[in-house]
Amino acid sequence: MQYAREAVNIASDMQATDIHMLEVSDVCSFTDFFVIVSSDNRRQMSALSEELTIALKKLGAVLHHKEGSVDSGWILLDLGSVLIHVFATEVREHYRLGELWSSGRTVVKIQ
Repeated sequence: MQYAREAVNIASDMQATDIHMLEVSDVCSFTDFFVIVSSDNRRQMSALSEELTIALKKLGAVLHHKEGSVDSGWILLDLGSVLIHVFATEVREHYRLGELWSSGRTVVKIQ
């Protein structure tokens, strides 16, 4: 949970929007937490992804996998027990990931 909470703090500090932390361990076999954030522009999305990666590595997190790109509008950072989704706003609205995993428990929600 430490990495998920830190991801929320970083996203908030970097002016990400619609920050949502879900505990999904009871309904998901491959991770414990989702952190879903939106970004208003490509530059912010790239900077947010980089800062999350650097700051969480300093805390001891291991980035197992990174998928997506700024151009696709969705970047996934896989830390094993935490999956961080950085979305362009319009792409997030299309996929509605928070609704798909609504059976998880909302830990943090910052509009």
